[in-house]
Amino acid sequence: MAAIASRVVGAQRSRNGILIGTAVMAAVLAVAPFAGIYPVFVMKALCFALFACAFNLLLGFGGLLSFGHAMFLGTAGYVSAYAAKAWGLTPELAIIAGTAASALLGVAVGALAIRRQGIYFAMITLAIAQMMYFFYVQAPFTHGEDGIQSVPRGRLFGLLDLSQPLAMYYTVLVVFIAAFVLVYRIIHSPFGQVLKAIRENEPRAVSLGYDADRYKLLAFVLSATLAGLAGAVKAIVFQLASLTDVHWTMSGEVVLMTLLGGMGTIFGPVVGAFIIVALESYLAGFGEWVTVITGAIFVVCVLAFRRGIVGELRRAGDVDRRRQLPRRSAAGPVSIAKRRRAAAHCGRVQRGQAHRVIHLLDGNGRARGTCAL
Repeated sequence: MAAIASRVVGAQRSRNGILIGTAVMAAVLAVAPFAGIYPVFVMKALCFALFACAFNLLLGFGGLLSFGHAMFLGTAGYVSAYAAKAWGLTPELAIIAGTAASALLGVAVGALAIRRQGIYFAMITLAIAQMMYFFYVQAPFTHGEDGIQSVPRGRLFGLLDLSQPLAMYYTVLVVFIAAFVLVYRIIHSPFGQVLKAIRENEPRAVSLGYDADRYKLLAFVLSATLAGLAGAVKAIVFQLASLTDVHWTMSGEVVLMTLLGGMGTIFGPVVGAFIIVALESYLAGFGEWVTVITGAIFVVCVLAFRRGIVGELRRAGDVDRRRQLPRRSAAGPVSIAKRRRAAAHCGRVQRGQAHRVIHLLDGNGRARGTCAL
């Protein structure tokens, strides 16, 4: 009972820490434009952070590695950009249209890919992503390598002029915080707990009556929808939808962001996305060497931080908390007199007075051996 109570208290502290961290993150991002930070840089990082959080929901908590997640980012970008420019939809409707398109694509791809596991699942997603890439290269409405340019930002709900940088910035911030809280809620819901169980031991989860394929398909669709939301917002922010967002390198980049920040953590993808975007921005003067430098940094981080930056920080905090906890057994501390009497009795047992078995404990209440009585 004491161990269960300790775990409950630890989980409650962890949730409180995440909520406080989310509030601090939102406050810092809210004042970032007034601290001399370029708003466009932060908006780009927030879009990729949302993309990484969507991917982490699938990989970190579902155990499904997708090498084609860029197709959801790019599809939503193309649909939202075309809807805003050609159909004249307002930005909120264009974003909804792009997100819905990615959700429908996620249902179709997930229903096909979820039939396989491991590397076969990853290869199926990569193959379909490449098919989508060549489709967008040839499709007339995408304008090929030129992309859809000069996408109007319009007025949000007919009131907020998104052509103003601060208005666009805080719109992106609100969308990101809302999606981030949604991901947190999904992870800590009963659905999220079952998803973690399937990730850890799928046969056991199936033996308990859970339909693993159905849960994995739902996780895939949710991840595709959130990735589409990131792509739709990104197209409105930069007024552009191009082949870059649907290329296979973008799928590799989101894997890099997730692993660098910390797979299976809440804040890890956000940290990884900001680091990668910052590297690409501040090392742009090196040209094509940016990819080499980013790869070298990734190798170093993988070797030094195997759980990712946030994962290693969380592990260090858990170790410190364990050291501060008193070491006691479930039955309480064992007195020195009781241990001496047990040891003396064990000595008599060796001379043939054996009736039953007792466990000898050390000073911390841990078993050191057994002796028959």
